[in-house]
Amino acid sequence: MAALSLNGCVAPGERPAAMAAERRAPVTILVSIDGFRPDYRSRGVTPTLDALAAAGVSAAMRPSFPSKTFPNHWTIVTGLRPDRNGIVANKMEDARRPGETFTMASDDPFWWNEATPIWVDAERAGIRSATMFWPGSNVAVGGARAEAWPHALTGGVRPHDWQQYNEAISPEQRVNAVLDLLRRPEGIRPKFLTLYYEAVDTAGHEHGPDAAETTAAVAGVDRSIGQLVAGLRAMGQPVNFVIVADHGMAATSSTRTIALDRVADPADYRIVENGPYASLAAMPGRERALESRLLRPQDHMTCWRKADIPARFAYGRNPRVPPYLCLAEVGWTIEKTAPKAEDHGGAHGYDNAAPEMAALFIASGPAIRNAGTLAPFDNVDVNPLLRDLIGLPPATGIDGDDAPFRTILKR
Repeated sequence: MAALSLNGCVAPGERPAAMAAERRAPVTILVSIDGFRPDYRSRGVTPTLDALAAAGVSAAMRPSFPSKTFPNHWTIVTGLRPDRNGIVANKMEDARRPGETFTMASDDPFWWNEATPIWVDAERAGIRSATMFWPGSNVAVGGARAEAWPHALTGGVRPHDWQQYNEAISPEQRVNAVLDLLRRPEGIRPKFLTLYYEAVDTAGHEHGPDAAETTAAVAGVDRSIGQLVAGLRAMGQPVNFVIVADHGMAATSSTRTIALDRVADPADYRIVENGPYASLAAMPGRERALESRLLRPQDHMTCWRKADIPARFAYGRNPRVPPYLCLAEVGWTIEKTAPKAEDHGGAHGYDNAAPEMAALFIASGPAIRNAGTLAPFDNVDVNPLLRDLIGLPPATGIDGDDAPFRTILKR
């Protein structure tokens, strides 16, 4: 009877407010497809991405050096290159924390506090944010963690809603989590969201970029994004999509390996990180001996003191960069010793200007003009674009700007 009474209060021809379609303001969703080279779209398995690109813009985006996962994800959301944002590698050390090593599982704000990601600026401006995975989104940026157990956190900012990364969470679950966030009442609905997929990178590493398994992973992520697009359309939620990769992928083989122990005496150095590049420190008093072997011309790799790393890499000023860097030719890898078994796969971390390291970029939505393919640009420019889309003022002192997008944004 109560329902009948309420309906009776509605004038003829009107619908109850609860039945009326909500007019939703656009939200911005930043999607990362780890390890997605732009040319993967030419394989004929990406109808969703192709449709988004056709309605907006796409580009082959240049990653920052080193072309690794965590440095570039942090660059995308801070607008600062790794040398300035503090996440200079997937594995790194800091003299202020002797005996401690940063890995991709590190969430102590100490490692992340050299830069501010866009969700922190958004939260401070009253723009609610949510992350369905993104490196660093689980960190209380700006805070401090106590050394003693239980390692209490003091201060810091996270997104209003965030998920601890777990690759066991399926693509369907990730999409549903984003859709559920956007089904909330307007007052607690995020305006800026992130979403992350690792499957393409995993397949590229394990099987190589040209493998059928990698193409299958590309198709799977495209289907997942298609489910997201369909779900958003069903709820009438307009979205500005910014879809990126952190880097590309190059084919590797155990037949293209540089064994460091055959270049220099292992007693003279310790390795911090190895692969497409190697970062090293000399053992105490062994600098001259190491340099005499390491810094001479090498087959398939070039080594520098950190102060001599070419300026175009914008790398080497941060104290977290080890004293020596060796960079392999694309397709070669630097290992501690020669491989004992044959192996073929893929890797990234090479010269960020190499075509194989190029990263996917697509932007599409009500704020984006249909302008086709953009000229290549640096990934530091994504942060300024996101700021434009969610209504933040331009940041000062960052490395990027929105110049590549000024003609394609609908102001």
